[in-house]
Amino acid sequence: MSAAPFVTFEGIEGCGKSTQLARLSQHLTGRGIAHRVTREPGGTPLADQIRALLLSPREETVFPETELLLYAAARAQHVRGVVLPALSTGLPVLCDRFCDATTAYQGSARGLDGGVITWLNDFAAGHAVPTLTLLFDLPVEIGLARVTSRGGVPDRLENESLRFHERVREGYLEAAAREAGRIVVIDGSPSEDEVFAQFLPTVQERFGW
Repeated sequence: MSAAPFVTFEGIEGCGKSTQLARLSQHLTGRGIAHRVTREPGGTPLADQIRALLLSPREETVFPETELLLYAAARAQHVRGVVLPALSTGLPVLCDRFCDATTAYQGSARGLDGGVITWLNDFAAGHAVPTLTLLFDLPVEIGLARVTSRGGVPDRLENESLRFHERVREGYLEAAAREAGRIVVIDGSPSEDEVFAQFLPTVQERFGW
């Protein structure tokens, strides 16, 4: 696979990852650095349709195994249709969520088998591994309060219990402890400018951005 940077943005609901991805993209554009911005689930028309299936509130129970496989299907389409083609041409990729989200949400929070998730993540991702993962961490109550303040109808995952979201956070922090070289934990509590200032030196040092 190309040596082009593949940077993923992770964290609980309301952590600010999407905002910070946009900030970094703006920074790169200002420096004349071409790059690709994408997200999971989604990133292609088919994967976006799967995203809608996953996140839309519904009366029917969505079983954890169903959820896991839908995320994997979306990832398989997205990686082969967007991520790998961009990286193969030397284009850096900034992605809003990736395999770590599956480990945290479907593994830690849903309780599905970690070995199955690891295998399925690798299979769906075509062995694509982020060069750097920025994990925006903050207390669950703060993140969910931010989600509520946006207005609108919460999606299916945002509607989950407080304990569910706490388990997601725990899963992310456990992953960061396991892979400290790849996953950098950022305090997501301060202002947008302060959060951006925390991780900009990291990407500048690693990638010359």
